[in-house]
Amino acid sequence: MTKADDLLKQNIKTILAEGVWSENARPKYKNGKIANSKYITGSFAKYDLAQKEFPITTLRSIAIKAAIKELLWIYQDQSSDVELLEEKYNVKYWRDWVIDDGKTIGQRYGATVRKYDIINKLLKGLQENPWNRRNIINLWQYQDFEESKGLLPCAFQSMYDVRRVGEELYLDATLIQRSNDMLVAHHINAMQYVALSMMIAKHCGFKVGQFFYFVNNLHIYDNQFEQANELLQRTPSEKNPELHLNVPDGTNFFAIQAEDFKLVNYEPVKPQLSFELAI
Repeated sequence: MTKADDLLKQNIKTILAEGVWSENARPKYKNGKIANSKYITGSFAKYDLAQKEFPITTLRSIAIKAAIKELLWIYQDQSSDVELLEEKYNVKYWRDWVIDDGKTIGQRYGATVRKYDIINKLLKGLQENPWNRRNIINLWQYQDFEESKGLLPCAFQSMYDVRRVGEELYLDATLIQRSNDMLVAHHINAMQYVALSMMIAKHCGFKVGQFFYFVNNLHIYDNQFEQANELLQRTPSEKNPELHLNVPDGTNFFAIQAEDFKLVNYEPVKPQLSFELAI
């Protein structure tokens, strides 16, 4: 059992047994019913990527390539245009969050990255002084929220630090989420930011180090309890999945493509589970 599988089962058990119910919940299912959830607060996990620990469960299949393509849309294209995401990457699950302009998710995510030139500033800071302690991506910008409608960012902040180990420099990354739909998005979001960390490390010539993952509100929706119990009964794969980024050190961040990533030793348990999203 991988660390990710073990933590997933632990979190499911804790939420079902000790979690509290949401009140006055914002999201709804497509039928209009309020999407209530049971949740815990202050969930934290640590993975040592340098030691081949990756936050991906084998208890269900995770669409890693689609997740990475969404990441490129946000941090390379720096866009919130859903039509671009669909046409360029064939990723279509953001359609339900399009605002009244009919094509974007508002001044959010990639549009925020572009507005504040976040990626270029982050890369510049790391290259000029790897030891600085100001390597932060922050998508929680109140000015942007006032500018347009749109879903407020869930994965809203990440931070990066460099450590020397012998002759090598390692890049550590921290992801902070305000809220996370654990059974649907937990390992997708984690692996997106592992991929982002790998891209930044390649650009700067660093090795990937540790990945820290903090979720403030970790929840399971009330229409997912059957799937949660199914996951508890499953026996995970004996193999340990690894994500590789197959480009040379020094490759420009904006030149890296989804096809450069390769997931190996990934044999998720079948059949795949289906979930109705809360919108």
